[in-house]
Amino acid sequence: MDSVNEGTEGRGSMWDLDQKLDQPMDEEAGKLKNAYREKKYSTLLLLRLAFQSLGVVYGDLGTSPLYVFFNTFPHGVKDPDDVIGALSLIIYSLTLVPLLKYVFIVCRANDNGQGGTFALYSLLCRHANVNTIPNRHRTDEDLTTYSRFKLQDKSFASKTRQWLENHSSRKNSLLLLVLVGTCMVIGDGILTPAISVLSASGGIKVDHPNLSNDVVVLVAVVILVGLFSLQHYGTDKVGWLFAPIVLLWFLMIGGIGAFNIWKYDSSVLKAFSPVYLYRYLKGGGKDGWTSLGGIMLSITGTEALFADLAHFPVLAVQIAFTVIVFPCLLLAYSGQAAYLVNHQDHVEDAFYHSIPDSIYWPVFIIATLAAIVASQATITATFSIIKQALALGCFPRVKVVHTSKKFLGQVYIPDINWILMVLCIAVTAGFRNQNQIGNAYGTAVVIVMLATTFLMILIMLLVWRWHWILVLIFTGLSLLVELTYFSAVLFKIDQGGWVPLVIAAAFLIVMVVWHYGTVKRYEFEMHSKVSMAWILGLGPSLGLVRVPGIGLVYTELASGVPSIFSHFITNLPAIHSVVVFVCVKYLPVYTVPEDERFLVKRIGPKNFHMFRCVARYGYKDLHKKDDDFEKKLFHNLFMFVRLESMMEGCTDSEEYSSSIYGQQTAESRDCFLDNGSTIMSEFEHTIESGDSIVPANSPLRQVHFRPRSSGQASSQNEVDELDFLNSCRDSGVVHILGNTVVKARKDSRLYKRIAVDYIYAFLRKICREHSVIFNVPHESLLNVGQVFYV
Repeated sequence: MDSVNEGTEGRGSMWDLDQKLDQPMDEEAGKLKNAYREKKYSTLLLLRLAFQSLGVVYGDLGTSPLYVFFNTFPHGVKDPDDVIGALSLIIYSLTLVPLLKYVFIVCRANDNGQGGTFALYSLLCRHANVNTIPNRHRTDEDLTTYSRFKLQDKSFASKTRQWLENHSSRKNSLLLLVLVGTCMVIGDGILTPAISVLSASGGIKVDHPNLSNDVVVLVAVVILVGLFSLQHYGTDKVGWLFAPIVLLWFLMIGGIGAFNIWKYDSSVLKAFSPVYLYRYLKGGGKDGWTSLGGIMLSITGTEALFADLAHFPVLAVQIAFTVIVFPCLLLAYSGQAAYLVNHQDHVEDAFYHSIPDSIYWPVFIIATLAAIVASQATITATFSIIKQALALGCFPRVKVVHTSKKFLGQVYIPDINWILMVLCIAVTAGFRNQNQIGNAYGTAVVIVMLATTFLMILIMLLVWRWHWILVLIFTGLSLLVELTYFSAVLFKIDQGGWVPLVIAAAFLIVMVVWHYGTVKRYEFEMHSKVSMAWILGLGPSLGLVRVPGIGLVYTELASGVPSIFSHFITNLPAIHSVVVFVCVKYLPVYTVPEDERFLVKRIGPKNFHMFRCVARYGYKDLHKKDDDFEKKLFHNLFMFVRLESMMEGCTDSEEYSSSIYGQQTAESRDCFLDNGSTIMSEFEHTIESGDSIVPANSPLRQVHFRPRSSGQASSQNEVDELDFLNSCRDSGVVHILGNTVVKARKDSRLYKRIAVDYIYAFLRKICREHSVIFNVPHESLLNVGQVFYV
């Protein structure tokens, strides 16, 4: 009686409408729903947003000219033609990967403005049942932010979806791919500040050649400590400076590049011909092939471009790249190549050597600021993607702080911030040069790109429903470029490329073990939940003394009575007069609108005074640490009682619909309709069957309410129950939290015992308690523990 019963036979008009809401949207409905959410931007506003996107999206990509040529030729330039060939590779890499693949294709796969690997995974979870935690419910699909399309049964996309859904190993492999990409983005958050700040600081040695390298490293470390120490302030207060700094940076490097082309050698422009690319790869041998690892650094920041997409419209990002970023980067690299053709011994710090003396120090200052902005963008993206992983049950519970009241996605995670700072300083001080950090950086970026390519294949098939030939062309071109670069970075694993692999492996173990424990705990709750027949057999008193007050029982189940409740009532002599099962549930959407967040249902007959409340959040939402959550929970509970009383006075569903819809907004109608259908279904006797509660006399018959001559009895019942709930609330609210301890069986294999009994147990010990997350005062907290063996 606490879950929504399924079935289609014998339903009235209201049931038919509810059934329509259950079904996945057809194509036209999906288009209407998406069109409703899309914003129309004026030309002036679009240009303003394009300007602002420079500081958030393109900082990392824009600082690449600081270190690309040195990492491409770490042992010096042997032949001027090699510089032309390398420039040709840079030009076509920038064209194929950032411009064509990411800006014009991948950015279109954003989840309502949110980018990154987890945003792609959320899109897939909505269009296919690939979520490894089986908490999906039909009411989730009624959210305005939840959009998916119905696939034709015999289409290639439908067959792909069935292929994914039929085996749990494929779902796990998909999640593992997402986690690998996520871990590499975290590695990117460590390596980007290291190489950007160290490269910018290296400009000091150009003007002071006798200066020790230790001083450069020390300056970089001081900047990094300051950068990470200021993270808790967020970027909201200083973010307005980012766009002007990055715009000035792009204009300066583009202008310097154009000046160097005119001054030194305009013939480098022949690198736009792919002939020189072919000659470079053909005649370079092994050294030429491994140098691709350095050339690949010209497209680093491309993945951060997608992860930092934030709330900028795709068109604004495209305008910024095509008008400012792309031309300025081409001029900057061409200008450096023109300088290197005539100064082959200046390959180290080639960017600073190519700057005219009269503007050297202004450029150095802007370069340092641009490196800080690039680092800030990557760190923010790391916080954001860990928040997404946390919401989807793939990362231990850590403190998440919102740093902006205007932007939903700007968060700060203190624990992760200090871990990133320590690792970043260790990499900077340990390697002490751009080359080895560059090798590590390239390895991380190319693996993230490969993960994005494989996820985009599924997005194109299941979400966009492209023809398989177009998908094949996209896949072939992407893998041709990325696997080529991947083969080159493999040669540099022993020259610093092992760093992101070690970092990613450590985070991957944490995320996989935590997710495994989370899934096992959920499965334990699902398979051991209490039978409704047993609850009904206890009677209204539940076999205990009902004391005044409200007990909020927190559970991970969105349906069914958790086993912890039976554990509670069999070990304690009393239970509260009102029991509310609270489930905080995260969905594969970026946000859940406030007026659609809570779902309230009644469990059992009225005199049991038992309810269920499901609080739904998106991966960008933050569970606030204040009394707001409890107030909204009780507000929705009282609203449900009023709604239920109104329905009892109705003779049919049409009268109910007209009376309620006249008072409520369009956005909340679906929620009320869901509550209404739940109420009607729950007046029938039920039995427990498997993982859900089904009616004993299935298929469902239509439920008719007894017409009343007046609304007095209904109103009196409503007032009585509301008064009862208010008096219980005044008597006190107790928060009952379950503490399920997961342990490995004695006959388990060694790796399983290590993962569960040591790693998972350690992570649970150091992560935040549920009581802290929900801000439960200690005097109102009751922990109920149980042990579960896997």
